[in-house]
Amino acid sequence: MAEMSDFDLVAQKLEEQTSLNRLEARGTLRICLKDAGFDAKSVTSSQLAVVVEKLLPKQLSDRGIENADSVCHAIGAGLASAPATEAGDSPEAIFSRLGS
Repeated sequence: MAEMSDFDLVAQKLEEQTSLNRLEARGTLRICLKDAGFDAKSVTSSQLAVVVEKLLPKQLSDRGIENADSVCHAIGAGLASAPATEAGDSPEAIFSRLGS
């Protein structure tokens, strides 16, 4: 089975810890990433952690999730303890390989 991306992991945790269904959880997370200027396919775990901490609580509160701050804190803590991953090939990574 393929390894879950950090985006998928956070979306799954949102679904488990809130009343949001799968589509709502993924959509809410995508809105946060878009607001921050990131794409779900290329966001790194450290970038995602900042989005979860800074932007996601407001989005969840806007959707009627009462304990948004604690949910985001728990998800962020789990994301921080996971091994750091870099999503996709960034331009920097591509040019670094080409220069080698």
